[in-house]
Amino acid sequence: MRIAFVGKGGSGKTTLAALFTRYLAELDRPVLAIDADINQHLSAALGLDQATAPRPLGADLGWLKDHLRGTNPRIPSAAEMIKTTPPGRGSRLLELSEDDEVLDRYAVRCPGGHSGIRLMVTGEFDSEDIGVSCYHAKTGAVELYLNHLLDGPGEYVVVDMTAGADAFASGLFTRFDLTVLVSEPTQRGIGVYRQYLANAAAHRVALRVVGNKVADQTDADYLGDQVGPALLTTLEHSAWVRAAERGTPRPLDTLEPANRSALGEVLAALDATERDWGAYHRDTVEFHLRNARAWANQSVGRDLSDQVDPGFVPGTATAGLS
Repeated sequence: MRIAFVGKGGSGKTTLAALFTRYLAELDRPVLAIDADINQHLSAALGLDQATAPRPLGADLGWLKDHLRGTNPRIPSAAEMIKTTPPGRGSRLLELSEDDEVLDRYAVRCPGGHSGIRLMVTGEFDSEDIGVSCYHAKTGAVELYLNHLLDGPGEYVVVDMTAGADAFASGLFTRFDLTVLVSEPTQRGIGVYRQYLANAAAHRVALRVVGNKVADQTDADYLGDQVGPALLTTLEHSAWVRAAERGTPRPLDTLEPANRSALGEVLAALDATERDWGAYHRDTVEFHLRNARAWANQSVGRDLSDQVDPGFVPGTATAGLS
């Protein structure tokens, strides 16, 4: 199952992504966390320092593309592969297994009691990128990875996304079974939700709201009045979270009961979803054809619509691992 955390900057989306990741690990669920935010803070939130940070996924696109294309005859070279190129027969499809080459290259295990968590990062926006490229060249690596991933039952991928409507600059926002928008009980927080909802309306996005930094019933009622049944749950101000943000996280079983219950509600909503691989792959193909027409055909010098393998659907009998 795949879950994305989105919201305006400062809403607490990274904090909640890290907290939910820790919660899954405590329940002994296999979990991969991915930091796809331009502000790379998920590593620190999960207890890693700079010395133990993973190799950035977005800084190594050549290797990733060459690995993923495998023996797919529709993709003769990594140079002709773009961020939306869909898998087909011959492509390497990935698993969340110990011997997966992509995880071995890009993921690290979190320290201490969180060794059940693996983390990948897109990488920071560095000096070579300034004035030259946009950050979505890096998040495109996450899109490629998820398009080729066959995550199975009981496996979890948690992605901390870029803030606000910036998430719509690529098709990455459609790659999840559940998208959680973290909102404070404020007009600005609700404004981001409405903007996200409007942009996602034409696409297959399961969007729910988690209220954060809720002080009292008035705050909870405000969120409920503004977003209606989209409100999944709320989290109150947390001494546990404040300690974690200071670099001294406590055992998760000391998290405030109301906040722990909220994490359980998020997990229940995620587990209640069911992956439709056919619909998922149709979204992949749709965004690939959009990108091909908009810029990629001209950039690569040929029609990239022929990278689509008719009749191929990942997660089905047509999609054996390569």
